[in-house]
Amino acid sequence: MVRPDVVLYEEGLDGDVVSGATGALAKADLLIIGGTSLVVYPAASFINYFSGDSLVLINMSETSADGRADLVIRRPIGEVFSEL
Repeated sequence: MVRPDVVLYEEGLDGDVVSGATGALAKADLLIIGGTSLVVYPAASFINYFSGDSLVLINMSETSADGRADLVIRRPIGEVFSEL
């Protein structure tokens, strides 16, 4: 059986991967979140581990974290990153 290296809906996340991600978020100075509505959990909760200086959200629609962000960009993420 061939299986992609992704997490499909209703599958659990690898504990070591989650630990590594949350540890990196806790140490980060800047977090850029793009192309997500922040409604799919548990991944959407990872933002709670970030306590750095600057949070940037890039998404076409409003998210629950917009009020917390230092910068909100309401444009397609592909356009934003192509301009960087």
